[in-house]
Amino acid sequence: MLGTGSSDGWPNAWCPKPCCTSLVEAGIVRTQTSALIDRVLLVDPGGEAPRQALRQNISLAGVRYVLVSHVHPDHLDPAFLMHRSWVTSEPLTVVGPKPVIDACRQWVKGGNITFVTVTAGQDVVLGPYRVRALPANHEAHGEACLYAIAGPDATILWGTDTGPWAKGVRPMLAGTTLDLVLLEETFGDSPDPTGGHHNLASFATAVGQLREWGSATATTDIVAVHLSHHNPPPEQLYLRLRDLGARAVPDGTPIVAGGPLSSLNL
Repeated sequence: MLGTGSSDGWPNAWCPKPCCTSLVEAGIVRTQTSALIDRVLLVDPGGEAPRQALRQNISLAGVRYVLVSHVHPDHLDPAFLMHRSWVTSEPLTVVGPKPVIDACRQWVKGGNITFVTVTAGQDVVLGPYRVRALPANHEAHGEACLYAIAGPDATILWGTDTGPWAKGVRPMLAGTTLDLVLLEETFGDSPDPTGGHHNLASFATAVGQLREWGSATATTDIVAVHLSHHNPPPEQLYLRLRDLGARAVPDGTPIVAGGPLSSLNL
């Protein structure tokens, strides 16, 4: 996990409340949610993603695939394409809904970059990964997608940003057993004013539904991401998540998931 925080991170730099000032004093910072899978698949490259990697002594030079959920700037800063073009012309495939691809095309001319536009229900193969785009319950100036990502060793659900599961998620996950669920939990005990994010109550419901559907099992690692200052203090949040069979991890945490039997039912 390169980052595990919400758009404004946690703590919010402008927040005077103890939920943030205590973290500032402790030097604990969550940056915008982003992940690097097997050092070759970058998911949701927001503006902080390159520095997130570098702070963990990780180079992005080996990245060959980029998967973007939606066009909001904490999930996509297309300037990374320009910065990359200054040092390499290695092949790169960028996948996302139409608004994402439209935004990205403005930052490159030529080069060895393939753009793939996806919509919910569509599958795409990226080298050793099979990816299914799922509908997100999130307003994003156009379509937003979640992703089921099946790799050689694990099947992962990338579940940010979204509110309660959109219609179509259940049948699109039918027959899929998830090794790792990365599911957003933005608002803690506060109501979500937009309907496009989870709080702890709706997070619990969403996780319960995955279990009812058979997509999440007793061995599925469920990790809350996109965390914000609307949540309880971290020590309380960790206990609340534990009661739900989930956990949270700091920025920069490596997660090992799955095994050779992982699959995505295409």
